[in-house]
Amino acid sequence: MLPFDVKFKPGAPAYEQVVYAVKKAVITGALKPGDPFPSVRALSQELRINPNTVQKAVATLCEESLLRVRPGIGTVVAELGPASRADKAALLRDEVERLVVEARKLHLDSADIIEAVREHWARLASDQPAYDERYRVK
Repeated sequence: MLPFDVKFKPGAPAYEQVVYAVKKAVITGALKPGDPFPSVRALSQELRINPNTVQKAVATLCEESLLRVRPGIGTVVAELGPASRADKAALLRDEVERLVVEARKLHLDSADIIEAVREHWARLASDQPAYDERYRVK
């Protein structure tokens, strides 16, 4: 069993969905610094996706300094050093841009986005499911 949950959805690349699931697990504390990370083979078999896709996700997580490969030991969750508020905000720029673009395509305004973010923030803080049927596009 994996220390994080991935629910694949059509439209986004599988490796990006794996990266997101791992980031969420780190943020929520399901994965802690020093925890062993499953091998590419184990992840590939568990998630039933191509090993190359898993390798791309692991490489992305290593580039983002969330995972560290330790020769002879394996891959582990990295210690996250202190980062400035500006550094942390910079990590979100691409995701925020995507959110704004999608919201504009759906003709939502900034108040709708802010309310959705507040609801999801509260839901994650209380460890409730992150998906809300109200935000599903019909």
